[in-house]
Amino acid sequence: VRGVLALMTARNASKLSARSVQVVQAGYALNVEAEQQLAKLDAIAAHYAEIAEGDEAYARAVRPYLPADMELADGVIRWSLTDGYRMLDCAVALNPLGEAERFSWVNHRLTAITEEEWN
Repeated sequence: VRGVLALMTARNASKLSARSVQVVQAGYALNVEAEQQLAKLDAIAAHYAEIAEGDEAYARAVRPYLPADMELADGVIRWSLTDGYRMLDCAVALNPLGEAERFSWVNHRLTAITEEEWN
């Protein structure tokens, strides 16, 4: 009986470990996608930072070139990513012209749906 219990415990621990790896990998995949989108934003902003005259003109120039799933309001660009089970809410502030970094993270929040089945 102890041997069977030990085997069941080991099997369950193995399944839990494998599931933990899947959850972490899925979270990292969303983070990678968010960073790739931020890199695209940076390329757009870099172009307009060189030609814009003032921060308001800079924001107006960037707005039409944002991907469809992103919105710019009050100097903050927001978007969400999902894999069906997790959602990553992202928001970056468009820094004023002349700063070393064009963006600053305002929100980077990962939430998960707890009803996900994994047995």
